[in-house]
Amino acid sequence: MSAVSQRPPVAHHHPSTASLRDRLPVFPWDKLEPYKKTAAAHPDGIVDLSVGTPVDPVPELVQKALIDAADSPGYPTVWGTPALRDAITGWLERRLGARGVTHHHVLPIVGSKELVAWLPTQLGLGPGDTVAHPRLAYPTYEVGARLARADHVVYDDPRDLDPTHLKLLWLNSPSNPTGKVLSKDELTGIVAWAREHGVLLVSDECYLELGWEADPVSVLHPDVNGGSYDGLVAVHSLSKRSNLAGYRAAFLAGDPAVLGPLLEIRKHGGMMTSAPTQAAVVAALGDDTHVQEQRERYAARRTALREALLAAGFRIEHSEASLYLWATRDEPCWDTVGALAERGILVAPGEFYGAAGERFVRIAFTATDERVAAAVGRLAG
Repeated sequence: MSAVSQRPPVAHHHPSTASLRDRLPVFPWDKLEPYKKTAAAHPDGIVDLSVGTPVDPVPELVQKALIDAADSPGYPTVWGTPALRDAITGWLERRLGARGVTHHHVLPIVGSKELVAWLPTQLGLGPGDTVAHPRLAYPTYEVGARLARADHVVYDDPRDLDPTHLKLLWLNSPSNPTGKVLSKDELTGIVAWAREHGVLLVSDECYLELGWEADPVSVLHPDVNGGSYDGLVAVHSLSKRSNLAGYRAAFLAGDPAVLGPLLEIRKHGGMMTSAPTQAAVVAALGDDTHVQEQRERYAARRTALREALLAAGFRIEHSEASLYLWATRDEPCWDTVGALAERGILVAPGEFYGAAGERFVRIAFTATDERVAAAVGRLAG
């Protein structure tokens, strides 16, 4: 027998799917499925208030821009067209009060969720580095840290954190899920603290144009940042303001020293917004009328649901902005989810957003007028 035939088989070391799963938390929405079935069994159908997905039409001028750009056979650029960058910088100055923003201060992204999930990895963070996010928060902040194999910590006030290994600080104002808004003074103090300790501050501001009992302020405002974008990045999305969740349209704005390297990494990764979507975003950012019309729809739904919940014995905390009501009956959140499901109403349990939410539910007012009216009637019944 030849020596070759005596060799042991070569061991192949593939990353196992199990090890990848171990790095991620359990996907929480699966736990809601039995309650969804209960709610769907209601004679008049389910009222799904568990997710903040837009249900109203995409504005016609945005649809038209998308259609007009449909013949786009070539590859789009990751940085976007000059027209897109102009639209973003113009919007930042007009709507947020930002000053002196150039094309180097902006970067289109493929919806904000992919950015939140992959930013720690793209920044080169890993074991020994720490990512911080609010105690009650969108779960993807934690997922992003886990994907990078970095540590993650939660905070009530980020200035109480140990900055030793802290590389990335997430803010979220207005908050998902609570709707809480950080004041201009709070933002100014946190920005100063992050700069003092050399921590990159990334502010998720996707609900900024949806303030109800507060007027949210961006970290890009000169009153907050002292006229400098050093160490600051803001995340903005068109999903909520323009009903474009299906388009995956969002962008970053802030420190060119951060965005420049991110642009290069994202070029290598092919993380580009489609050309028709880029054209649609130009139209959407150039028009404030459709945003105001959508705000009015949400304001009416919010008022109706809020009054019905209060009358039904709920207490609502924060909720001064965003597309949600953060509500409690001072009982375990799954008890509330179950009771509402029996009435055909599906809501999100607060524990999805952290242990501190275990006695709350998050109620979205992104359903149609007809479904919101149905929920109001059922809450009164």
